[in-house]
Amino acid sequence: MPELILVVDDEPKIVRLARDYLEKNGFRVTTAADGQSALAAARREKPDLIILDLMLPIMDGREVCKLLRRESDVPIIMLTALSEEIDQVTGLEIGADDYITKPFSPRAMVARVRALLRRTKGEVKAPSLIRVGGLEVDPDRYSVTFNDAPVKLTPNEFKLLQLLAARPGQTLTREQLLDDMHGIASSFDRSVDSHIKNLRKKLEAASGESMIETVYGIGYRFIESKT
Repeated sequence: MPELILVVDDEPKIVRLARDYLEKNGFRVTTAADGQSALAAARREKPDLIILDLMLPIMDGREVCKLLRRESDVPIIMLTALSEEIDQVTGLEIGADDYITKPFSPRAMVARVRALLRRTKGEVKAPSLIRVGGLEVDPDRYSVTFNDAPVKLTPNEFKLLQLLAARPGQTLTREQLLDDMHGIASSFDRSVDSHIKNLRKKLEAASGESMIETVYGIGYRFIESKT
């Protein structure tokens, strides 16, 4: 069955444009016009991906994203009319996987949707199981555990951990990470910083220690847990 995309925007023209292009490209589409309805639709219909406007009535996109991230790893593309970098970074920090700035190209939107779904669904062949200390990264099951306890990550966080943990002790530059992530949610360096910040917090909560080290001015490296 074709993937279901939830499009959330209070502008009918935007919703129609997104729906038309997505349906022409083989996706099923459901819509919502405010944050509260979006949250209900996401819980009820279990979409494969959500395109979520930042500025919404009743409950804004930031709040919807935060609430969804507490209960779901569904891929989220933030849609915003704001072009300032800080707004894009904020969306990524609260758990969005990508962002599109209005006005947007419908073809580019479809390409972003397909790329993010490919990565989430694991259509691209992933490296074999990674074990570093108590950490286990399993691309086949799309799971991460520390000392057998699950660690819940977003698609971007999973990809970054996979890249870093496969090369413990090796410094990877932001440019390398951006290239390896195929540009998803990554048109500027600080997007990597945002995802690393969230990933580091989750790993520290699971392991009790820092597992990702910042190499200032260069990038990041994975440090094997002593646990």
